[in-house]
Amino acid sequence: MSRATILGLSGPSSSGKTTLARLLRSIFPHTLVLHEDDFYRPEAALPFRAGLRDWDCAAALDVPALVAALGVVRATGRLPDDGLVSKEDRNAVGEHGVPRGTIDGLKDVVGAWGRGAGAGVLSEARKLVILDGFLLFGESVREVREAIDVKMLLRVKFAGAKERREKRSGYVTLEGFWEDPPGYVEKVVWPGYVEEHGFMFEDGDVDGTVNDEVVESLGIQVCPGGGEWPMAKVLEWSVDSVMKTLSVNAK
Repeated sequence: MSRATILGLSGPSSSGKTTLARLLRSIFPHTLVLHEDDFYRPEAALPFRAGLRDWDCAAALDVPALVAALGVVRATGRLPDDGLVSKEDRNAVGEHGVPRGTIDGLKDVVGAWGRGAGAGVLSEARKLVILDGFLLFGESVREVREAIDVKMLLRVKFAGAKERREKRSGYVTLEGFWEDPPGYVEKVVWPGYVEEHGFMFEDGDVDGTVNDEVVESLGIQVCPGGGEWPMAKVLEWSVDSVMKTLSVNAK
């Protein structure tokens, strides 16, 4: 019997995935977070794009290790304890800007759901495990996509992703610390995102209209707002979507 429901939370770099995952963990009981970024291959093994190391493609990830970890999560309801040390948890996360009152109010809503329509859906015997990552639903990682029960995609437009990412100081890696070289978003990050996710949008325009037929066929819920919503509104949508989806899946 499965001991966990796996929620995949994906989106472009700097779309708020990790921030949202941690907020959801603070609101839903019996919830854990697993980071796709903890499954990067060593820097020396990464491919190149435009003459730069490419951290934003499937080849940068140890996909078999991630799929195996998801199998452990599903079977045990626990995060892998075979030496996995989270590097992502040592990376800074920006201020989320969600008022404390909003978070507390959503906790109350989830608590009422857990006593009513969602009674027994989450427990020590059946955890919610949130996997956040930049590449969970693309064709190159189908085995990851197929291992996820609830799929949610955040959005941010190119200009917003570039602005947010360039404000970051860098990222903790296996070897130490990575700082984006100049032009990294437009040369590496965004082209990789478009290649993997363009099929989900009309005419391949990831800043444009979602292809509803495609995302519905894959069971992917795309956050409304076109990437313009503040985190508080994204959080409210996410909490409502998770409750509804878990309730339906439990029937």
